[in-house]
Amino acid sequence: MLTSVETDLLRVLADPLRMRIVGLLSRETLCTTHLVAETGARQTNLSNHLRILREAGVVETEPCGRYTYYRLRPEVLESLSESLTELAATARAACAADNRRPC
Repeated sequence: MLTSVETDLLRVLADPLRMRIVGLLSRETLCTTHLVAETGARQTNLSNHLRILREAGVVETEPCGRYTYYRLRPEVLESLSESLTELAATARAACAADNRRPC
């Protein structure tokens, strides 16, 4: 069963722009300027999405002069992945056993 933290994380990742940001950050550490160029999003909109990702623990920041770089925290995604894998295994076992609650 997913915890409330994992459910909240799924909500955070359900946004298409945030998933695009996560995909970009999976390949390299980027600053806000790079992310604006890559996504075409407005600076204020992008900053809001980055704040949500940061508060959810998905990304971490690294100040560098007047820029802020963002780095993906893969362990957060791995934890969610493990929970979803366990959920799928439970469902697979239930289907194989033909578990059905009588009405």
